[in-house]
Amino acid sequence: MTDHRVSAMLHDAGAETWAAAVAHPMVREIAAGTLPHELFRGYFLQNVLYLEAYARAIGLLLAGAPDRSALNVLTRFEARIVQNEIPANLAFLEKLGGDADTVAGRGRMHPTTYAYTRHLLAVCAMEDCAAGLAAVLPCQWSYGEIARPLMASRPADPIYADWIALFGDDDYDALVDDTTALLDRLVDPTDGQRMAVLAEIFERSTWYERAFWNMAYGSDGAGSSKEQAKEQAEK
Repeated sequence: MTDHRVSAMLHDAGAETWAAAVAHPMVREIAAGTLPHELFRGYFLQNVLYLEAYARAIGLLLAGAPDRSALNVLTRFEARIVQNEIPANLAFLEKLGGDADTVAGRGRMHPTTYAYTRHLLAVCAMEDCAAGLAAVLPCQWSYGEIARPLMASRPADPIYADWIALFGDDDYDALVDDTTALLDRLVDPTDGQRMAVLAEIFERSTWYERAFWNMAYGSDGAGSSKEQAKEQAEK
């Protein structure tokens, strides 16, 4: 049976890109607990910077929220990033060796992080709330989809087990449900031209999700390669 919700239609339209992001080799190694810690540390070095820009993008959506219900959903979305995920990422980074520049707000974005965050900020600043939601949802939604099935068999390494738990609970799923429902409410799914624009935005963000994993994993040439991380761990 076809799901005619706007969010489901955008998800399905970019299914191939989505599958490549949520089943990325780095994600599989996190699930297995086999990812070298140095690679995960590199991920957090960039993800803290990403999340700060992501929070600003959501803040731009708040400014354009069409009604009180939208304000409620977006405020909770913003609070989740600022009050929960950024502190959690900094705590993971500290456990993996820390980084004074990142803690002090002096970290530098890799090109992929910069491009992804500028895409989010541009859409959220220049387009309406629905378009902005199409841009920011792939990150929030994909992390829940990654984590939920892993909760029953989390790896023994507490770093990876705790990261999975950050996105794998009922509260996280409920927030994803609320943000996708807001997008569904704001857009007429029978408006083909509008849906085509949103699908392009949604898939571009999903593409960047995969690119971010590639960057963190070293498969795009940015940051440490997996082999370098293993060598560092063995020293």
